[in-house]
Parts: sequence; structure tokens; C-alpha cells
Amino acid sequence: MNGDTNFKDYFSTHAVAYAKYRPRYPAELFGYLASVAPARSHAWDCATGNGQAAPGLANFFERVTATDASRSQIEQATRHERIAYEVAPAEQSGIESATVDLITVAQAFHWFDFEGFYAEARRVLVAEGVLAVWCYNLLEISPPLDAVISRFYDDTVGEFWPPERRLLAEGYRTINFPFAEFDAPSFHMTESWTLTDLTGYLGTWSATKRFIAARGFDPLESLAAELSPLWGNPDDPKPVRWPLSMRIGRARRR
Repeated sequence: MNGDTNFKDYFSTHAVAYAKYRPRYPAELFGYLASVAPARSHAWDCATGNGQAAPGLANFFERVTATDASRSQIEQATRHERIAYEVAPAEQSGIESATVDLITVAQAFHWFDFEGFYAEARRVLVAEGVLAVWCYNLLEISPPLDAVISRFYDDTVGEFWPPERRLLAEGYRTINFPFAEFDAPSFHMTESWTLTDLTGYLGTWSATKRFIAARGFDPLESLAAELSPLWGNPDDPKPVRWPLSMRIGRARRR
């Protein structure tokens, strides 16, 4: 498979931090996806990054193909005996036609060439195969902390978000989704984080990286100083929550 493509790569330069600080999806999510797939033979985790979703799929599917256009992300991926990691763009997976029961796209769909990916999804999915795409936006800790983080998101680094971020903030609801769509249960991610964990995560935001490149300093230093009195002991972990937004549907019969 070939990862050479003109995709918009905002994450390769900090793949190690991305692997360390990005939250993990709940096991219940993957159990649900397995329950609606027509079989549990083969799942494709498209735009896997460094494998945030692929290991969860491997707990339910006989084999998982996990692709990403970024080689540095794949090099940081979580290895598993049932996961085959490949460098490949979303529109040219290299997967054999009509062999995939479930396709997942976690927190990456807004970067895609939608029509090109849809054509590839239709090609590789079996009859009644399922495509599930989901995303999350701002985290939730407590109202005072959330307000500070929201200002950082909108005001401090707001101008550095790429335009595709709007689609994520809308929960993908405005994107054309030409599959037989059905409703999924609500899911959310949770972590227990220290203040250092939180700022590490905020440092993986593409807008934070672009701010630093443009302005020449790290805005997280002043943010941490603002958060510290609201947090208390910075080494005390707090529960962090991210609601997930999902679009899910079946491939129409050929």
C-alpha cells in the first residue's frame, strides 16, 4: 500500500505526544459496533492514527486492517497480533473488494475527500456492511475549568484551527452520508488526568501547534497558570469526559 498522497497532515510532527495523550474509546463502543456488523471477520480502521480505535476492534474481530496516510503515526501504533497496520490514504486502502464487515473512522473524517472515501468504502464493504464515523470536541471536567479551556479553544488558538474543524464541532451532522443510516446509542470517553496530562493533551491540538509556529511561544504556559488555582494540587487526577458524536449506516445492497 502507498501512503503518498496530498492529505492535510497536522499530526505527524507530534505523533509521540499524540500516542501518549489522546484519550481511548470505551469498550462498550466496540461491542456495539461488533453487534451491528454482519459478521466479525474483518474490520477496517481508516485513518487509525497510532491506533486509538484499532485495538478495541481487535477484541471483537478476527482481523483488523488499520491504515493511515501518516507513516510517523503508524510507527507509533499499538501493536496487536490481529491488527495489520498499513500506510495508505483513505481513498486508496489497497484492501480486497467486498471483504470488510465494518469500517470505522475515529476523529478523522473531517479531513477526508468524502466522495473518494465513500467510493472506496462501497468497494471494500460486504453486503450490509457497516460504516461508522465518530468524533469528539471539547472535553468536560467542571464548569470553571471548562470555561477556561473553552476560551483557549475559541480565543487563544481559535484562528489557527483549519476550516475542517467546523465539521467536527457540528458532530458531522452537516456532512452528506449516503448509507442506510440508523441511530446508535450514546457513548463517551473518560480519563483520569492530572493537570500535566491535560496540558499534554491540549498540546496535541493542531491549532496549538500552529499557534506556536506562528507566534514563537507556547500558549500552554499561561493557560496552565490560569488553570492551576482552579485545579488545586496539579498531581491530583480529575475525571475528564468527552461525549462522542456518531454517524452510522449500512452499505446498500449491490
